Amino acid sequence: LELRLLADVGIVGLPNAGKSTLIAKISAARPKTAPYPFTTLSPNLGVVRLDAETSFIVADMPGLIEGAHKGEGLGHDFLHHIERTRLLVHVLDISLADRDPLADFATINKELSLHKDWLAKLPQLVALNKIDLPEAQTRLPEIRNQLETQGQKVFAISAVTGEGIKQLVGAMAI
Repeated sequence: LELRLLADVGIVGLPNAGKSTLIAKISAARPKTAPYPFTTLSPNLGVVRLDAETSFIVADMPGLIEGAHKGEGLGHDFLHHIERTRLLVHVLDISLADRDPLADFATINKELSLHKDWLAKLPQLVALNKIDLPEAQTRLPEIRNQLETQGQKVFAISAVTGEGIKQLVGAMAI
């Protein structure tokens, strides 16, 4: 016997993208956060209450890396948890000059697809995180435009300050 539904929404992304900070901001969950990768070793669950009648469960998934479908970085365990969600929120850190958020997005979706083809076809929202940092502001328009051109629903957020979170949470509830 296996539990098939873990959460309504799975928060995915590379290590240190801000997934744990996001779930802490939108729910009562208090996951460990730190400035180094792989602080999340198992999913953290949180209940998001939109209003008196609307709530849903979110899961902060441990960071995925290239090769996760082959088990790298505990990938099989992490990917197995993602199978039990109905919607993915893909968190991208757009503040790092040495990272390509579009390549990061493609990497995670490739790993999802290589694990189970239908995972990459789950509905997704893209959260461009860390917009409170000046480096992110300069990159935001181009990255947003490229993802929207690909047909993605994109939200610019700061999981730290809360900017853009209300709109993202509203889209998660649909």
